Amino acid sequence: MFERLCLCCGNASHPAKSQSRRGILASGMAATFAAISLNCSSSQAAQPTTQTSLTPDQALAVLKTGNAEYQHGTHYILAHGRQRRAELAKGQAPFAVLVGCSDSRVPPELLFSRGLGELFIVRNAGNTVDTTALGSIEYGVGVLGCPLVVVLGHEGCGAVAAAMQVVEGNGTFPGVIGELVQPIVPAVLAARHEDGKISLDDAVVANARRVARRLHTQSPVLQAAISQQRLKIVAARYDLDDGDVKWFEDV
Repeated sequence: MFERLCLCCGNASHPAKSQSRRGILASGMAATFAAISLNCSSSQAAQPTTQTSLTPDQALAVLKTGNAEYQHGTHYILAHGRQRRAELAKGQAPFAVLVGCSDSRVPPELLFSRGLGELFIVRNAGNTVDTTALGSIEYGVGVLGCPLVVVLGHEGCGAVAAAMQVVEGNGTFPGVIGELVQPIVPAVLAARHEDGKISLDDAVVANARRVARRLHTQSPVLQAAISQQRLKIVAARYDLDDGDVKWFEDV
């Protein structure tokens, strides 16, 4: 069992230099992130602190344990009191990046039984990753030292359902909602059965897995961390009824 308040007591390793073009780019970006961290040292809101010592597998185990506690109603004490707030005012050291949906029924800290400062969260409808989201994920990994990225889909996702309407009936939506669901369409198409039918839940899982899989190739910063076994990227699906999270580590 992991101690709840001892997730920020280690040091993260730094990316090794590579002579390949991709490796050089990754090293350069890592150096850029380091410079960002140093330049922010005078700002209380972004002041660097000791990074988590958890490995990717240990970080994943903490989330699995936390979800089991949440699912079964186990009593737990979240780290969110006055003392914890004072500690976090000096800097943050989350142990996982959570890419989740904006759905109000899926609050990451609650369903993983975590407190303040433990999860670096990126949320939007459909848990997709655009430039802004990718930059946030890279910050969480490259600057804050998170060893784990989780892409979390969920039962009954409205954004995925909207993408299904586009595929099945040329659905249209007001404002820029149509643009928001467009990145989900490829996952919906991939989830289509031989008879042409599409299950919403299959599409939700396909979308989470697709986003997680693309993160492996979209970012030199993430690639460098993965190659050095400092980072794991997984997909997951949250069940609204029973609170269970199903994990997809083979993305």
